[in-house]
Amino acid sequence: KTIVSAILCEALNASYWKPVQAGLPRDTDTVAGLVANKSFKSFPEKYLLRTPASPHAAAKIDGVKINLSDFKAPGRELTVIEGAGGCMVPLNDDEFVIDLAKQLDCEIILVSNLYLGSINHTLLSLHLLKSKNIKTKGIVFNGVSNPESERIILHHAGLPCLLRIAQEPLITSERISHYAKELLKNWK
Repeated sequence: KTIVSAILCEALNASYWKPVQAGLPRDTDTVAGLVANKSFKSFPEKYLLRTPASPHAAAKIDGVKINLSDFKAPGRELTVIEGAGGCMVPLNDDEFVIDLAKQLDCEIILVSNLYLGSINHTLLSLHLLKSKNIKTKGIVFNGVSNPESERIILHHAGLPCLLRIAQEPLITSERISHYAKELLKNWK
């Protein structure tokens, strides 16, 4: 998700915000180091937690309570907001990352890593997003290409493939720029 966030920021000249960061290194620093756009801007995390774990667990260890009501969009400009894990990752005992997306009225780009089980995982995430009436722009496939898995996911999703990211030995700002150009070819 962090690499896709960097690609989106580069392609769309967007700002970046990671509302909840659990553990180091900070994804904000990673994205900032990969985006070549000189006007790139990032916003500080609402919750910067020390422990690399699910946000609810990291917050508990740090003695913090994450409250959904504390989150407000950081600015008016186009901002890529990176979630912490998937849709059903808990922020606290009652609220999940998907609830944060709903509250912030985000349009989702779902990143699907292609592994055994990814069809089920991706389609369940899409089903949940649809059931909560959360707008979804499209899908980014990440990793070694699996044409049949991609085909069946897109067939059932009814969404476009925005980008395919190969298994890269090293991610550099040059590779981010390459993928940003590819993304824009599919962006509508």
